[in-house]
Amino acid sequence: MHEWQWSTWQELPYLTCSLLDGFPHGFFTQQFVGRPPLELTHVLHSEASGYRLKQVHGNVVLTPEEIINKLATGGDDVEAGSDSALVHGDGIASDKSNQAVWVASADCTPALIADIKTGAVAAVHAGWRGTAQKIIPMAIGRLVSQGSRLEDLRIALGPAIAGEVYQVSRQTAALVGATILSGDEDYIVETLLEQQNSPILNDPEPDKVRLDVRRVNVLQMENMGISAEQIAVAPYCTFQTPEYFFSYRREKEKKIQWSGIVSRKC
Repeated sequence: MHEWQWSTWQELPYLTCSLLDGFPHGFFTQQFVGRPPLELTHVLHSEASGYRLKQVHGNVVLTPEEIINKLATGGDDVEAGSDSALVHGDGIASDKSNQAVWVASADCTPALIADIKTGAVAAVHAGWRGTAQKIIPMAIGRLVSQGSRLEDLRIALGPAIAGEVYQVSRQTAALVGATILSGDEDYIVETLLEQQNSPILNDPEPDKVRLDVRRVNVLQMENMGISAEQIAVAPYCTFQTPEYFFSYRREKEKKIQWSGIVSRKC
């Protein structure tokens, strides 16, 4: 069992995971609201440069260099903001040192990935839509294309809405479940409902089920050949932990918390 610890910065709490030891990282809480990723980068590393995206619930994974190039050249996937322009995407993979990569989440899964041999890292935003498009395997694929080996990766899935309280339609569950099991909607849902430690749970409402998105991501990674020992899942549910985390399902407001990790030299 991988250990999760609370750390503090100026008495504000954020979560870390022992699986990512050696990599400055944090799953930040709502207590950091109003502090942008560039400011949070300096909480983790005084000399790192920070990178973020305009998240769109897709499966695009970019490098910091690709982000810089897109901002310089413009295009349909660059969106102007009140402070600065942002590139569309839901994952960032870095193989250069001292780069902090960031994702925002409320109930979606923030995943931080580290390569213990090369020092490469990735940050991924995986809601049900991104999970249905295999966003975390896509990010892992980017790291592998940059020289990582699967056995050297360590993946921490941060606080997100737990399956026991995340009600979705059977259609949504089937779209996500199709990434780990082939078949039509009824077959996928019914087959997964019967499995032990299933990512899909029964719901009393007709045509509804409960969906554990983090569990689906774990199964996607295990299907790639990543072992359970390489993966840690935070024991916190955003919906059920209002003292630390925002939850869109709970509050119906677009509030977020940030998660980030800094690459290192190896």
